[in-house]
Amino acid sequence: MIGLAAPGGRLDIVCVGAHPDDIEIGCGGTLLGLGGRPGTTVAGLVMTGTPERRAEAEAALPQFFPGATVRVLDLPDGRLPGHWGDVKAALEEAAGEVQPTVVMAPRADDAHQDHRLLGQLVSTVWRDALVLHYEIPKWDGDSRSPNVYVRLTDGDARRKVELLHKCFPSQARRDWWDDELFSGVMRMRGMESRSRYAEGFVSRKLLLDLAAGGTG
Repeated sequence: MIGLAAPGGRLDIVCVGAHPDDIEIGCGGTLLGLGGRPGTTVAGLVMTGTPERRAEAEAALPQFFPGATVRVLDLPDGRLPGHWGDVKAALEEAAGEVQPTVVMAPRADDAHQDHRLLGQLVSTVWRDALVLHYEIPKWDGDSRSPNVYVRLTDGDARRKVELLHKCFPSQARRDWWDDELFSGVMRMRGMESRSRYAEGFVSRKLLLDLAAGGTG
């Protein structure tokens, strides 16, 4: 087991999502677990959303990590590859403002084209950060085995599900949006990491800095 930063060390996190709720579904439990950790900041960037969905995203991230900031753009849902230049520019602008320790973003092999584009671009924008690619369950059946796990307390796992319902009421009508799915994914990843609940990530490259006592 490896910590994200040395005890007492600064931890700046950037979370990138294609759509409102991507970040919270993919790494909401991890953010809840980091809440209250001294020296930790969280900044979010979401690429798409209707006015209703953008309002949800703006209110949601601070619920998962108090003090988090989030910027939500209005690029077209499902069309991000056709707006490659705008996506790249938004990421580069964020990189000019924040030099994070960790970037959390969708997987580069995600079946959804919007997720996949972000997953492919983040490592070219933030070359010196630890990039953790989160998973988003979907009907495409694109789940893969993670190689990084973050164990969650029972309380954080339950709170994640509660907040997803509270923060994103526009999604309640979707047939896949329910407690069983969200808890089931965390329970499976927990079993794989010898705990009850966990979130799974993929990291293509991990740098161990033994002198600093952390990772990056």
